[in-house]
Amino acid sequence: MNRPTLALRVSQQLALTPQLQQSIRLLQLSTLDLAQEVGQMLADNPFLEQAEDGEQDAIDTIAAGADLARATGQNDAQPLDGAADPGFDAPEPPGLPDTPERLDWEGEANGPDSDWGSSGETPARTGGSGSDTEGDAIDLARSHETLAEHLTHQARLLRLSPEEAAALALLIGSLSDDGYLEESLPALADSLLGEHWEHDRHEALLHQLTLALGLLQSLEPAGVGARDLAECLTLQLRAQLQQAGTGDAPTVQTALAICRQPLDWLARRDVRRLSQACGASEALTRAAIALIGRLEPRPGRRFADVQQFAMVPDVIVRRIGSGTQQRFSVQLNPAVMPRLQVHEQYAGALRAHRGSGGHPQLQARLQEARWFIKNVQQRFDTILRVSEAIVQRQKSFFVHGELAMRPLVLRDIAEELGLHESTISRVTTAKYMATPQGTYELKYFFGSGLGTETGGNASSTAVRALIRQFIAAESPAKPLSDSKIAEMLKEQGIECARRTVAKYREAMKIAPTNLRKAL
Repeated sequence: MNRPTLALRVSQQLALTPQLQQSIRLLQLSTLDLAQEVGQMLADNPFLEQAEDGEQDAIDTIAAGADLARATGQNDAQPLDGAADPGFDAPEPPGLPDTPERLDWEGEANGPDSDWGSSGETPARTGGSGSDTEGDAIDLARSHETLAEHLTHQARLLRLSPEEAAALALLIGSLSDDGYLEESLPALADSLLGEHWEHDRHEALLHQLTLALGLLQSLEPAGVGARDLAECLTLQLRAQLQQAGTGDAPTVQTALAICRQPLDWLARRDVRRLSQACGASEALTRAAIALIGRLEPRPGRRFADVQQFAMVPDVIVRRIGSGTQQRFSVQLNPAVMPRLQVHEQYAGALRAHRGSGGHPQLQARLQEARWFIKNVQQRFDTILRVSEAIVQRQKSFFVHGELAMRPLVLRDIAEELGLHESTISRVTTAKYMATPQGTYELKYFFGSGLGTETGGNASSTAVRALIRQFIAAESPAKPLSDSKIAEMLKEQGIECARRTVAKYREAMKIAPTNLRKAL
């Protein structure tokens, strides 16, 4: 029979303290998400306050940076094309150190309740004295006219009965951002009548919605209120037919006939099959296909709120000097950095009562405020350290562009900075860098390497740029196949299989050969 015994065992275990969990969470937040987190913390914790006047909260500060994002260029997924912003070539402001000192998170130089940036200066390592952004991005967003507002304004000019106006307003409110009516009219009628409805009332309401749909589809922009792509194109073509001259009418009529055929024929540009189905000549069919190609498949596109999707750069890279003296200054964007400090009066009052037992809950909230300030500070310092390492590794890209991009993986930066790969992954996700070449997500600078004939490696980003150049220079009448592009890359000394070329082409949203061929 075994007797119970006592034994000591020594083991190591990593415990995620609340402070560490908060640090990890803040590190992976985007700039706009951080603004919301800061705003929530300012509302919840009385010991935390803005270091400035206190009237403008962190969310307004973040939104103001959208002006800077538009000045440096942005888009949804791809790096921006076009000339560099002249502001990036401006000389560095006087007094800027070449290598700002690292922030000291361990000590509290100005006392236990020292704030971050409370002196009125930009926190250490921002490398700048402030932002020159003009205008208020929030006011611009508020002044933006949405598709629903645009349609409602037109509806008010119509002489409608209350029932007709209500039905039209319902359809306008049911439109998608692209301007499509994705829910069927019977489903809308069912939702209005509820579970128990009479057949006659349902038919009357359905009739009212059908009339309202006709009114909606007569409004501008043409194509709004369509249920599918074919109907959207048809509505636009009918609008053109009313304005077309006698010479253009046959082309528009043929385009209308094409929209009644399976859309995959149009996608493949099957001229022979479409001309036979429509009873038109191949020349007229080609002209009709070209006309359809100039239509807008998303009528609500121009009413999209671009402010909502603005990419606010977390880091700004400026070119300083030229020639052999050229170097790049990496700075945090002051517009996105919340200026936080501990509320001195509340903290002082709590210290005054510390000898009488204190208030444990208030002490915990004060410590929470200090942790939050330190974690926000650490987040931006880590972003800057990673950005500096990226700029150092990819200096050729900032000088010569995409074709000079070098292979780089997360492990390279992690080993250089003494951080874990997961930390680098969090830092480079949803964080953006404004550069002389455009605005990019930090993750953009990482890419695997492809073998070359010389035994070296070529960055996958550089290979994508080369593929894009090949396709841009191809003959529209005879576009390059993926196999041909692979052969051309091999001639450049880059080993790249046809399937890899196809994968890169699809990632860049470039159509296959048959869809790039001109009619």
